[in-house]
Amino acid sequence: MKHGVFDILKARFLINDDAVKNWRFIVFIILLAIIMIANTQRYEQKVFEIAKLNNEVKELRSEFVDRRSELMKLKMESTVSEKMLSKEIYPSTVPPIKIEVKKEKEKSFFKRIWQ
Repeated sequence: MKHGVFDILKARFLINDDAVKNWRFIVFIILLAIIMIANTQRYEQKVFEIAKLNNEVKELRSEFVDRRSELMKLKMESTVSEKMLSKEIYPSTVPPIKIEVKKEKEKSFFKRIWQ
């Protein structure tokens, strides 16, 4: 047992006769570690990008709500009438009248022929 631990610490398994097999395994493990590190890096970049886009969506949504409430305020009749007073345009005192146009029924082809 003592002899095996010292061989591992002195890395004799890398210089023995069958060291090629060990070196292949070590290179394979190193390549897997590099791939894993690169994959983790890409994953973290995407997580940061998603967080940034979520914040941007929240900001744009709040800006949309602000603009919509401002528009609703500007469309109110009282706001419009106040702005028109400066141009000396006053609201009407007479309420509007609805005009109805009655359309005559179009006669069918046969009724037009018999008349």
